[in-house]
Amino acid sequence: MMEIRLEQDLMEANNRLAAGVNRFLSRRGILTLNFLSSPGAGKTTLIEETLRRLRGKANTAVIVGDVQTARDKERFEKAGFGAVQINTEGGCHLTAGMVEKAIASLDLSGLDILFIENVGNLVCPAGFQLGEDLKVVLLSTTEGDDKPGKYPSAFFNAQVMIVTKIDLLPVTNFNLDAAKRDALKINPNLKVFDVSSLKDEGMGEWLDWLIRALEAKRKKREP
Repeated sequence: MMEIRLEQDLMEANNRLAAGVNRFLSRRGILTLNFLSSPGAGKTTLIEETLRRLRGKANTAVIVGDVQTARDKERFEKAGFGAVQINTEGGCHLTAGMVEKAIASLDLSGLDILFIENVGNLVCPAGFQLGEDLKVVLLSTTEGDDKPGKYPSAFFNAQVMIVTKIDLLPVTNFNLDAAKRDALKINPNLKVFDVSSLKDEGMGEWLDWLIRALEAKRKKREP
């Protein structure tokens, strides 16, 4: 019982800090997205392609979470996008405290959208708020279509689900309808997109929705 109570206390403390982070960013009209997925689902590729398409439309920044290495940060920088690295040194998810420290090193003047790439994991990150406006959970066609049923918390707590690598659907046994049905049974309010970042399938619909979300956030910006 002590261990359970301690875990609950830690999560509650994290989520209180996350609420403060959200208020801080919201006062500046910054839309903040927390991306979750299992390893290899395509978070980095999706974010990178999204950043490219937002050039000239919105100012962006990226916080990258990994257990070790700065490879994704280097990848973003090579593509011309600034990024801040967080290494959890064994931790399976980012925390609001980690994100708060990372934000301190960002230039927030004129920033429109903050992308947070969480550690590749569909379990631990699901219940931890980071100060985001929206959780975006990715599910790739190279995974099992049973992921929503096996890891319901990630889909229950998300507002957006993106099915990635949709171009590979013909060469996999992934049942797209079953995956969506299970996810929407868990969370009927999920906004769902089918996307191939590399083949430019579904990216326009995702970007249009994201721009609308940004416009809605801007209207709430404090003077």
